[in-house]
Amino acid sequence: MDTEFEIIIKLLAALAIGLLIGIERGWSGRQEEEGVRVAGLRTFSLIGLLGGICAIIAVEMGVWFLAASFFSVSLMIVAGHVLEARTSGDLGTTTAFSMMLTFALSAWAALGFYNYALATAVVAIALLGMKPVLHKWLRHIEIEEIYAGIKLLIISVILLPLLPNRGFGPWEALNPYWIWLMVVLICGISFVGYFAIKHVGNRLGTLVTSVTGGLASSTAVTLSLSQFAREFPVKQLFMGGVMIASSIMFIRVLVEVAIVNPALLQSLWLPVTIMFVCVLGGGYWLWRGSSYKEADPDLHLDNPFKLTMAIKFGLLLGVIMFLSAAMLDIFGDGGIYVLSVISGLMDVDAITLSLARLSLDDLSHDVAVMGIVLASATNTIIKGFIFAFFVGLNESRKLIGLLILAVIPGLLIAFIMNI
Repeated sequence: MDTEFEIIIKLLAALAIGLLIGIERGWSGRQEEEGVRVAGLRTFSLIGLLGGICAIIAVEMGVWFLAASFFSVSLMIVAGHVLEARTSGDLGTTTAFSMMLTFALSAWAALGFYNYALATAVVAIALLGMKPVLHKWLRHIEIEEIYAGIKLLIISVILLPLLPNRGFGPWEALNPYWIWLMVVLICGISFVGYFAIKHVGNRLGTLVTSVTGGLASSTAVTLSLSQFAREFPVKQLFMGGVMIASSIMFIRVLVEVAIVNPALLQSLWLPVTIMFVCVLGGGYWLWRGSSYKEADPDLHLDNPFKLTMAIKFGLLLGVIMFLSAAMLDIFGDGGIYVLSVISGLMDVDAITLSLARLSLDDLSHDVAVMGIVLASATNTIIKGFIFAFFVGLNESRKLIGLLILAVIPGLLIAFIMNI
């Protein structure tokens, strides 16, 4: 039996949830006349308090009481919504579901799950308050992109449980379940940047465009900026954009490792962070030093949720995983380093995920860190040569030199740690 103090705390938590959601709903409908709204601040507060009381009573009487209470409250909410819809013609159900959610969260809090209930209430408030922003975002997404995402998600949800979660082939290097799970992870990370470009667009200039585009694909940003730079006499602005986009790649690397093998971050974060700061600082220095800052480059990024792109990355990841196990077994640590440099010429995600996975079992953390750093450094430097291919070597020397100088400190730190 709870003490009086515990009961008071539970009721206060339930009341707080009702107040928080009620404030948002009340502010959202502040222009409506008093008595016209189905629910305002007071109603939501009372629903929260009611949910808390019902939960406390249910502890003694049984869960059936809480279920019956929720059902009764839901009937009243639905009835109120139907009457309001007939009067005003507004068919929106957001407030009605918010009231049901308030009761459920308040009951959850009164059962002792304060943190979870309050955290969920905060998320709900954020979603309710972001209605204009969310609708604006949706207007930037095309129907083909939505269908592509739905296809990939459907295939993943259906396919993942059916895939065997064990190694196949030589060295048992190929795990179908893990490979496809990583494909979904990379597509999700890339879509954040892709969605940011769709929402922000290219209207905020090279700096912001490079940051948001770098979340999706720093290589794609480099290709777009390189082609765009050919049309302008001032190249330094776009060199800065390439470096800034390249720096975002290091954030992706840390996120991927944190998901696959968090223990590896203890050794990896320092060299990667140093390279991130140096590359970002060099890019910002180029951007600030440019006399021309008004360009709005048009980035051409493919939807990362396309099934063909996902399959291609899955195949690449499978090849890199197989080669990583083979090189380690045949050539030892030196084979991993060679493969890291070669892989970095094409892609960082695949070798990062592969080495992070391999370091869970057979590969030492020091070798994995050095391999990931080598791949990241190689991929960063190659951006300068991609830029030079389109713009010209003479005009790209500053960019290539800065990229090399920016990754050297991280390489030295990783080398010292590996001794």
